[in-house]
Amino acid sequence: MTKILLAGFTGSMGQKAITMINETEGFELSAVYSPRANQSAADYGLADSVSVYNQLADIDSDADIWLDFTTPDSVYENTKFAIEHGFHPIIGTTGLTDDQESELIQLSKDKQLGGLIAPNFGLSAVLLMKFAKQAAEYFPDVEVIEMHHEDKKDAPSGTALSTAKMINEVRKPHEQGDSKETMPGVRGGDYNGIRIHAVRLPGYIAHEQVLFGGSGEALTIRQDSFDRSSFMQGVKVAIKNVKNLRELVVGLENLL
Repeated sequence: MTKILLAGFTGSMGQKAITMINETEGFELSAVYSPRANQSAADYGLADSVSVYNQLADIDSDADIWLDFTTPDSVYENTKFAIEHGFHPIIGTTGLTDDQESELIQLSKDKQLGGLIAPNFGLSAVLLMKFAKQAAEYFPDVEVIEMHHEDKKDAPSGTALSTAKMINEVRKPHEQGDSKETMPGVRGGDYNGIRIHAVRLPGYIAHEQVLFGGSGEALTIRQDSFDRSSFMQGVKVAIKNVKNLRELVVGLENLL
């Protein structure tokens, strides 16, 4: 039985995760955490055996996995806490800086503890990033557009930023287009010459397209997530396989 502590259980992704855990043989929800939690497990519709915590310092759990769907301003401290206390972290919250990721990876190596930071748990999004990296070897002129719901806390999305980083690994840095901005920021964010545009609108869940331009041709790669339940297959894969790792890795593709 794999015991799971779910951080951010009151949010939309947290609620989907609870359903998935309860419906999956071999998974057990043993504890939940949210700074806003102030009721008993039964008050949240959870089994009495589930411990509810609202302070990191109070957490005392025998869980194997720390599954995190919290907020960008708390994800670093949460992940560090999980590693220091022997939980295998599976982090679905974006917002970590490169320096924070490097520090957490080193900490996990020191502890010989496997974990995952997943910019996206959607299999279509993971494949999009993989295909975009392949295409960038042939089409260095590229821009990324990501579209999310209006309540998303960070911009650009972790998926869009990870896409840009993966493209950057194979693409020679260069600026594309010499248009002068007559409105500051209209060309989007700039990651080593790769423009990233973030859209926030009601009705959207999570969507991304990567546009490549070449001489006389263009290529567009797009993925769409229409329901948060689509992410749960990736979460399930992570929970089943993260114990096989010996350090914290970035990207669900490392477990596929």
